[in-house]
Amino acid sequence: MKKLEVFGAVKLKGQVRISGSKNASLPILASTLLSKKNIILTNIPKVKDIETMVLLLKSLGSNINFKKKKFLINNKNQTKTFASYNLVKTMRAGILVLGPLLAKFGKAKVSLPGGCAIGTRPVDIHLKSLSKLGVKYKIIQGYVHAFAPNGLIGANIKFSKISVGATENLIIASCLAKGTTRLANCAIEPEVKDLVNFLIKMGCKIKWTSKRTVRIEGVNKLNKVNYNVMPDRIEAGTYLIAAALTEGNLKVIGINPKIINTEINILKKIGAKINLKKNEIIIRGKKKNKKYKY
Repeated sequence: MKKLEVFGAVKLKGQVRISGSKNASLPILASTLLSKKNIILTNIPKVKDIETMVLLLKSLGSNINFKKKKFLINNKNQTKTFASYNLVKTMRAGILVLGPLLAKFGKAKVSLPGGCAIGTRPVDIHLKSLSKLGVKYKIIQGYVHAFAPNGLIGANIKFSKISVGATENLIIASCLAKGTTRLANCAIEPEVKDLVNFLIKMGCKIKWTSKRTVRIEGVNKLNKVNYNVMPDRIEAGTYLIAAALTEGNLKVIGINPKIINTEINILKKIGAKINLKKNEIIIRGKKKNKKYKY
């Protein structure tokens, strides 16, 4: 088991560039299965889950190369629909290949992220929602065996509770469904919006009709695309908090302050001095922070 030791107390100062968002990259990578056109992705972080997702996509037949900090993806010869437990077991996002595989081939066999028990990492909202698009499924020995005999067909779906993963899976699947799909009670995290922006650039017809409702019109043709994934707001927030607590003086670059506006406002309320620019944040921590009741 790996461990991380931190020695202090040291003021955090200097400049740091924020990495790409893992939680935005994973669904975007899964959604590339929809297309047979060339796709270029930049700002993908080098973390274990990304490595696993790339291995999973390659096991399905995706051609993926990494050159000059760019992921070059082509699914022209991608034909496999089996996602192995060995690749999905450690990564919750592995279930996100279910939607695009069903949309593209009308069938898929995908391991549950937690193994045999559906309750370990629940995907019931994913499955119940996909069934409303015409999917039939059974769970056998830890695998979802799913089929869409007549292809995916658009429907009006309201999620029983807000789920980031289910929202992403259904948005991806609906892009190739016949007709129009309306999804209500959607998750609206910035990472979900980044997935939508990528899919729109790829040629999908998606529109937010209210705060938590999205309309997707199925398409049968997609474009090649070059896309830069959003920065990681968790990483940015972690650096900002560390600077505030250590009386630091830090410039955080490569991040749109709007996506962590709530965190910035809280740090201001405890006494941190923060200057905002288009894609950077400068923070100076105070010797004694104010108490703040959230």
